[in-house]
Amino acid sequence: MLTLATDLDALTRFGRALADPIRCRILLTLRDAPAYPADLADALGISRTRLSNHLACLRDCGLVVAAPEGRRTRYELADPRLGHALDDLRTAVVAVAADRICPDAAEKGCC
Repeated sequence: MLTLATDLDALTRFGRALADPIRCRILLTLRDAPAYPADLADALGISRTRLSNHLACLRDCGLVVAAPEGRRTRYELADPRLGHALDDLRTAVVAVAADRICPDAAEKGCC
């Protein structure tokens, strides 16, 4: 059974990872399939140095793991459930945002 401190730590680490758009893009990319750093950097349009810093953060948060393959290293989500969690969180946020839109928002100047 998890303790409150463990739950808070897990959510804090997840929140830290999601706090940066590049880390979000990395997680979403790795949700689809494992990838090598050079391929990730090219796909995301960022430098390898910048990518390396973000991957280090995601590793420290416990969300991605590095799997050595000879002279290369492949990155993947630490657990497949993280991909499902990302999908669930994204879907929930989009649904909440859609629910908050007023039908007459332009008229009232809200939302």
